[in-house]
Amino acid sequence: MTYKTVVKIEPLAPFDLLQSSLVFATGDRRVKSFQEGCFSQVINIEGRLVLVKLFSEGEVDKPKLSLELYSDSELSERTIYQTQEVVSQIFSLNMPLTPFYEHVKYDRVMSQITQLLRGFKFPTLPTVFEALVYAIVEQQISIKVARNIEERLAVMFGNTLNADGTVFFAFPTASALIEADVEKIRQAGLSARKASYIHEAAQLVCNEELSLEKLQGQPLDNIVSVLDDIRGVGVWTAELTILRGMGRFDVLPADDFGIRRVISRYYCGGEKTISAIEARKIAEKWGNWRGLAAFYLIAAEALNIQL
Repeated sequence: MTYKTVVKIEPLAPFDLLQSSLVFATGDRRVKSFQEGCFSQVINIEGRLVLVKLFSEGEVDKPKLSLELYSDSELSERTIYQTQEVVSQIFSLNMPLTPFYEHVKYDRVMSQITQLLRGFKFPTLPTVFEALVYAIVEQQISIKVARNIEERLAVMFGNTLNADGTVFFAFPTASALIEADVEKIRQAGLSARKASYIHEAAQLVCNEELSLEKLQGQPLDNIVSVLDDIRGVGVWTAELTILRGMGRFDVLPADDFGIRRVISRYYCGGEKTISAIEARKIAEKWGNWRGLAAFYLIAAEALNIQL
């Protein structure tokens, strides 16, 4: 039997669920997807799986969301609240965009893009561990290939929830990845080296040698230093983990080729490949919003926005 709970949310305006969810448009609906105006994902709340479905019922400047929660037994008020908090975290629902828009209003390029993508918030990930695994997976491969691997990791090693006859998969816990040996992790489409990095990171977390969630709120250099000590994690992987796992939009993974490409396209005419140093220099004008600004450029490129 499937139990359903509905929660109404009024996020800070502006917010555009459609724009913010398009990155999941081609996702496996059993893992994470955006189809027919609905974002869906299974979330692990203290070992309890909850399928969330998020719909927009308002407008960009008067946003209203309907959050449907599906589970195999009735949810407590605590679990409902925690699930709502995770969804709010994923989409930064309580983060005001107005200060960012004000900060870049004199930047000709970014001001135009923010007007065209008003209400866009690049989604983050529910846990820092998931963000770390994603960042390792995405090292030196295309996003399309990486997403396929990430979905296979969930299907192969994630816990399952049966909701109305459909089996959904949560992202695997660190303990689940430890139980799977490196060879099995590799079969998700990873190199032996990356599979080993993920397995070792999971061991560090389970052995309590690495407390990822406790890193949140620390100075950026401290976090990068801790993550950089993990085998297979360099500065780029650390910065991407911080950006998507902690919602720290003051981080710019400037070594990322995709980010350098979009900065070059919109700020340098796209005629040359710019260096990480050049990318960081251009990003200085975005201040503590540099990571979010980079995602606006990525979204603009994906939508083929011409200025």
